[in-house]
Amino acid sequence: MGKMIKVGMADLNVCPYPDSITTLGLGSCVGVALYDPQIKLGGLAHVMLPDSTSIRNNVNKAKFADTGIEELVKRMEAAGGSRRRFVAKIAGGAQMFAFNNATDMVRVGERNVEACKKKLRELGIRILSEDTGLSYGRTVEFYTETGMFRIKAVGKPAKEI
Repeated sequence: MGKMIKVGMADLNVCPYPDSITTLGLGSCVGVALYDPQIKLGGLAHVMLPDSTSIRNNVNKAKFADTGIEELVKRMEAAGGSRRRFVAKIAGGAQMFAFNNATDMVRVGERNVEACKKKLRELGIRILSEDTGLSYGRTVEFYTETGMFRIKAVGKPAKEI
């Protein structure tokens, strides 16, 4: 077993076999794991916001669903992956606080999930499984050996998708 590569908030990275990759603290953020099963290459983006075009200072591509997923695909292709083989798994996008009026400002988690799905669809990348929504944060680990995505949450059993 290789090392565990950490991805920070609004960050992304690529991970070859035998290494694994993780990100902590997915509340309304979404963890997007991409995988090329033929060469066992994985990648993970910690997406904070749905759309880079509505923010002036959007130099951090990893922060947004639209630019972060594109950048992750680009890096995985540079590492030898083939987009036509890529598959995805996603987790996160929680509604962390209860509000009476669910405006777009407080629906960040739901909007992040929608934006990630839209971008993956545009790029022709199939989502194999997801663990999204609800009202709790998650930590995820992606294993390149098998393509397994482990989701951990406080007070809940670990889930593998």
